[in-house]
Amino acid sequence: MGKKDEDGSNGQQSVVEKSVVFPTWAKDTTECQSEFGVSVDAGLSSSQVVQQREIHGWNELDKHSGPSIWQLVLEQFNDTLVRILLFAAVVSFILAWYDGDEGGEMGITAFVEPLVIFLILILNAIVGVWQENNAEKALEALKEIQSEHATVKRDGEVIHALPSRDLVPGDIVELRVGDKVPADMRVLSLVSSTVRMEQASLTGESEAVNKTHQKANLDADIQGKTCMVFAGTTVVNGSCVCLVTQTGMSTEIGRVHTQIHEASQNEDETPLKKKLNEFGEALTMIIGVICALVWLINVKYFLTWEYKNGWPTNFVFSFEKCTYYFEIAVALAVAAIPEGLPAVITTCLALGTRKMAQKNALVRKLPSVETLGCTTVICSDKTGTLTTNQMSVAKLVAIGHRSDEIRCFKVDGSTYDPSNGNIRDFPSDKIDANLQMIAKIAAVCNDSTITKFGSKFLANGMPTEAALKVLVEKMGIPGELNKPSEKSAAILGCCKRWNELSERLGTLEFDRMRKSMGVIAKSNSGSNILLVKGAVENILDRSSHVQLLDGSVVPLDIKSKNLISDTLHDMSSSALRCLGFAYKEHLSEFATYDGEYHPAHKMLLDPSNYASIESGLIFTGLVGLRDPPREEVHSAIADCREAGIRVIVITGDNKNTAESICREIGVFKSDEDITKKSFTGKEFMLLNDKKMCLRQSGGLLFSRAEPIHKQEIVKLLKEDGEVVAMTGDGVNDAPALKLADIGIAMGISGTEVAKEASDMVLADDNFSTIVAAVGEGRSIYNNMKAFIRYMISSNIGEVACIFMTAALGIPEGLIPVQLLWVNLVTDGPPATALGFNPPEKDVMKKPPRKSDDSLISPWILFRYLVIGLYVGIATVGVFVIWYTSGSFLGIDLSSDGHTLVSYTQLSHWDQCPSWSGFNPSNFTAGERVVSLSDPCDYFKAGKVKATTLSLSVLVAIEMFNSLNALSEDGSLLSMPPWANPWLLIAMSTSFGLHFMILYVPFLAEIFGIVPLSLNEWLLVLAVALPVILIDEVLKFVGRCRNASSIRRLSEKKKHKEE
Repeated sequence: MGKKDEDGSNGQQSVVEKSVVFPTWAKDTTECQSEFGVSVDAGLSSSQVVQQREIHGWNELDKHSGPSIWQLVLEQFNDTLVRILLFAAVVSFILAWYDGDEGGEMGITAFVEPLVIFLILILNAIVGVWQENNAEKALEALKEIQSEHATVKRDGEVIHALPSRDLVPGDIVELRVGDKVPADMRVLSLVSSTVRMEQASLTGESEAVNKTHQKANLDADIQGKTCMVFAGTTVVNGSCVCLVTQTGMSTEIGRVHTQIHEASQNEDETPLKKKLNEFGEALTMIIGVICALVWLINVKYFLTWEYKNGWPTNFVFSFEKCTYYFEIAVALAVAAIPEGLPAVITTCLALGTRKMAQKNALVRKLPSVETLGCTTVICSDKTGTLTTNQMSVAKLVAIGHRSDEIRCFKVDGSTYDPSNGNIRDFPSDKIDANLQMIAKIAAVCNDSTITKFGSKFLANGMPTEAALKVLVEKMGIPGELNKPSEKSAAILGCCKRWNELSERLGTLEFDRMRKSMGVIAKSNSGSNILLVKGAVENILDRSSHVQLLDGSVVPLDIKSKNLISDTLHDMSSSALRCLGFAYKEHLSEFATYDGEYHPAHKMLLDPSNYASIESGLIFTGLVGLRDPPREEVHSAIADCREAGIRVIVITGDNKNTAESICREIGVFKSDEDITKKSFTGKEFMLLNDKKMCLRQSGGLLFSRAEPIHKQEIVKLLKEDGEVVAMTGDGVNDAPALKLADIGIAMGISGTEVAKEASDMVLADDNFSTIVAAVGEGRSIYNNMKAFIRYMISSNIGEVACIFMTAALGIPEGLIPVQLLWVNLVTDGPPATALGFNPPEKDVMKKPPRKSDDSLISPWILFRYLVIGLYVGIATVGVFVIWYTSGSFLGIDLSSDGHTLVSYTQLSHWDQCPSWSGFNPSNFTAGERVVSLSDPCDYFKAGKVKATTLSLSVLVAIEMFNSLNALSEDGSLLSMPPWANPWLLIAMSTSFGLHFMILYVPFLAEIFGIVPLSLNEWLLVLAVALPVILIDEVLKFVGRCRNASSIRRLSEKKKHKEE
């Protein structure tokens, strides 16, 4: 809360302790007033308000201070790969500075590498900070739910529009229809006969809840506290006087706020992030070992000594050569790190979000795309997620030709759109008198309305009453009662006509005792009639007659009553909420009633008279209503089952209703024993082994669940290694959405709190969209594996190249800035294009991958070690070929006039000053002539052509290797290059970029390379193309291994069955 105690602790603690010591919901109203030292007539005094505020603070939610911008920046460097890059950049900068002291072009070139690495790290940090900075928006959205004003009694006077922030425990507050509750409060008295609250967003209940001033049980859950109203919920019917018991962070919505904050502090890394961190740690060790080996191999070049009497003496250390080999080690680090990997992953995930957006799945956090691919459990809310959260009539029961005969009509449709569905086998051409009376009661004895907002139909008022009005529209109106001249385009045209025919004069409001509502209406004939709807049992008990199909009235005998009761039982067993209809024509005192000035009006002011007025009724029929499942949910859950994904339903709704829905949508089979698979939240928390319960195969159901129960379920599943997706739309879902591996909010019916706490929002509130998104996530992950393998195999080749150069003692073939160019620019487009690989046809028929599955299996690692070794041999080999051979495979290489040397001379080039008669000639490179002022420069500045050949071979091999990455084991014959045209475009782009740095003089000078001739390009292709043949052989071996493994598994399974 806003105010804190002097010791820095929030004064909230005392409120929590008080609520534990004094449970207001379990005490009567007198005890509650006594506890808070207040009377309902006077309210708190000004001095009491000041005292309470000193203790409890303001009625507002805490503002958790998030990490500072600098903390967020530093967190971006808490990554192994980033640290290695940072170290390499610092060392490169120091070496560039050292070289820069000597001046010259190479000194300027050396700065390109550290600056590019620093730029990568800065961009990565900016993106990371931007994402982290949006993390706490859920808490801000939660504050918007709070009411802004309240009507309060203080010092014996009523204060209208008091800011809700000023409320304190003990305040007396009056609530009316439409008010948003400003704090958690105890109902002291009802001003109207009934009060109903819409609290679905907090508790998950699909229907508005009746409130009373009667105390509840001490151990009641939040749904069972019927004498309490909660902050953020809305009054949909009636008015009442309440006592504020909890404010700010002590309210139920405050607890949700705390849970969201705690969940946001414990967000786990995505499976891919974990894999990349593990890879980074392994890479650190590998780089360290290889750098040490390179150092040991070359130590003889910068540290020499002589032996005297068996002991080394006369040590000679060359700082210049030591620095040179240290630069080689840095080059090795640059070669080993896939610098472009973070950028390519981000690009691939961003492209994935666009694909998902086209399927109505809006991804708020990029890593969620990848997490979806390994989802093993979907924990779904029921109300508004699996169901429409729109009440609708599913069955209409009317009386037949005889009192012991009933007619049943199935009603289609699951929304408030009157045109959505119809009534099966309904006599719409000639509506009989019995059906007309049912339609009249449903239309006139009704306080709701329906409005159209865009393409959506929304209910204003009680959802059950809105469903009845939709039923009336589907029933239509008899031709003789309709006005042929009026073609009304109104949404509720039939209801409007019934209300015109029966003018409403008075209302007998619903109450919990008689469980019915009645209206006195005046018909066209001029006589008054009482129309009643309510709980079927209560209506039957107060009925003496029954109306038949033709409108005639006969006594309600035992046989007829039992038939109706049996029908009611069958409908209730199917989780339908049933309402009965009845009317009364002979109203005695109310026969001439015309409004509040009539003598009988005083009877309507006392609700205790309503039951006697509603006696001697004529029963007409009943309806069964429900919050129906979404049409597409059944097939979506079947798809989940086929994909190896379990569906767990967690709802705040009634257990019987939830079980019926779960059977209907396929979470449970129709005849399945679910005694060990369906629990209330309380029952689950009392289990000794909760994890064992959650490990059961198939679906599970948890009803009457509170936010803490949802969090516990998600937490236990995650501890068990499951990758959990949690769906929901209400405030009560937000903490679990935040805690889950991927939180999925409903875009249409979802609250802003749920959306801000989620990783993904469903734009169409369609459960099947989740299944489509999971399939897309799996496809994206497979493509990411393809380009990660491609980039890592390329880096292995670069490491092999540098290691072999150092091991053989030949001049450095590739410099760090060239390797950086290859890793960032040349490799980037093909790696990104691999993200467009077409999805596998059976991607949703395979079980989900385990979150701890390795990115690179031992066999794949072996394959790429072989490929990497070939890359090293080819890159170093072409360097050696240029120096030692005049031709290769019939390709003439001597036309540039360069001098050939022996391999021995090349591998001992550092001894060049001691060679006699060595005088290499100048040679051409394009239009440029490479002149040598010192013969030994032939192995330094003169290596520019050999270096260009090595770089070109490396680029060409990596382009051809990208074709190998189209499929993990599939041959290019089965998955040809044109299966992914983007890859061909990317290869062309990369080759184009390479040609640019070769043939643009300014860029060629920066990268230390020269143009190549046609023959030299033929040499590059001859050396690079075999990489495809080598990997094709390895893929064939891999397919044979997989076939053998599958055969062994099938034989093992068959053996077990026998």
